[in-house]
Amino acid sequence: MRLNIKNITKEIVKGLVVLFVLSTAISYFKAPNLDFENIPNLEVKLLDGTTYTQEKDKPLVIHFWAKWCRVCKLEIQNIEDLSKKYNVLTIAVNSGSNDELKSYMKEKNLSFKVINDIDSKWAKKFKVEAFPTTFIYNSRSELKFTEVGYTTTAGLLTRIKLLD
Repeated sequence: MRLNIKNITKEIVKGLVVLFVLSTAISYFKAPNLDFENIPNLEVKLLDGTTYTQEKDKPLVIHFWAKWCRVCKLEIQNIEDLSKKYNVLTIAVNSGSNDELKSYMKEKNLSFKVINDIDSKWAKKFKVEAFPTTFIYNSRSELKFTEVGYTTTAGLLTRIKLLD
């Protein structure tokens, strides 16, 4: 039996499409059912001591993660890259003291905005039960996408481009 590159390529593409559909379906069914569709006005103290105030008329990505989460560790550079171009607020859940989390951020060379959710207050408010979980809001503060689990940089960028 001779291997045909064209057939192998077709099978790979089919497999990737199936994987994408399954991943999307799983994310949809795992997504938290929020009590609110619009993001509440945010003014919160960040890990670095500064105050974050939500910018009006700009999309916002809220990303829940934990430093003990293996999938989060795989995805963390995607969030870092996204934060260089877009409004990203991350919430580190049950990830230790401020000093421990600052040390982790420095060790991993991460500079995105972080709320240290030591008592899971934010995770409970957003009904987050799995990590990572990402919420993407459009420029009118309306929730448009929720992603549970690993997301590529391309996937995140595509969702932001589809917002408005």
